[in-house]
Amino acid sequence: MAEQRKKVLLAAPRGYCAGVDRAVIAVEKALEHYGAPVYVRKEIVHNKFVVETLAARGAIFVDDTDDVPEGARVVFSAHGVSPAVLAAAAARSLQTIDATCPLVTKVHKEAVRFASDDYDILLIGHAGHEEVEGTLGEAPEHIQVVNSPDEVDQVTVRDPEKLIWISQTTLSVDETMETVRRLRERFPSLQDPPSDDICYATQNRQVAVKKLAPDCDVVITVGSANSSNSVRLVEVALDAGALASYRVDTASEVDLAWLEGATTVGLTSGASVPEILVRDVLELLAREGFVHVEEVRTATEDLMFSLPRELRTDLKIAGTPIQRERRVAPRPEVAAETV
Repeated sequence: MAEQRKKVLLAAPRGYCAGVDRAVIAVEKALEHYGAPVYVRKEIVHNKFVVETLAARGAIFVDDTDDVPEGARVVFSAHGVSPAVLAAAAARSLQTIDATCPLVTKVHKEAVRFASDDYDILLIGHAGHEEVEGTLGEAPEHIQVVNSPDEVDQVTVRDPEKLIWISQTTLSVDETMETVRRLRERFPSLQDPPSDDICYATQNRQVAVKKLAPDCDVVITVGSANSSNSVRLVEVALDAGALASYRVDTASEVDLAWLEGATTVGLTSGASVPEILVRDVLELLAREGFVHVEEVRTATEDLMFSLPRELRTDLKIAGTPIQRERRVAPRPEVAAETV
């Protein structure tokens, strides 16, 4: 019997989402326009390669505004910040560029709106995550974080008839809805947010992985350990039927033992991962005999967000062009056929 051909099922969409693309370009444009250094509060996006690349160009990443020299310029990350952080920056006369993803900003506005109407707000997300901290800071007296379905029994509210849930944008869709289901068993009047909080990119990447995972011996997700959406993709692949699922920052972290006996490898990347890192893994897989690549596409993304207002204003005053092309993941270059 002829040996089965080794192949890669390459997920699409994968990699950069519109919010990440906007945030990374904001730092790049700031460095070009103002010159180094440009300070960035926290990691601009949760990807080690991106942070190291920007740092090499002159970005200085700090934990808080107190670490930024008074009067200096600072970029807020795509994950958003609380009103307290904005106030602290203003107190130090910092020149701010807010690169918060517009979809995160939408969740912040929901929190403010429902807090002003005196709702109890259940924020489904991971306590301590930068995005959750920013949202929580909008109305801490009204919001409580629910980390998982297992925490539902610990939730207490003032009025079960005036209760709404919102969520971190990068969660597993399935786990979030399970949390909501359990919450609604306890609180039947629990209201849904006016629109879906889990971002389109997170959902699209999970759907693509769900489609390819049942046919894979191994699924590899490219993404950093602190990237919530990347970690979720590893879990989604296992839940969808992959025999094994792993996460790597770069191709150098791929353990060749994972490929032993495998004929089909799935490959995807989190929403903060540049395509060059996926290309490196494809090249490694090709050297191991996985030369045939089939793209598994479940959606096409064409959304773009404009650069932060503060940066656009300065670029316009200087007469600097601000038009740009979104850096999307291209179709595979090797023997690709769409599934």
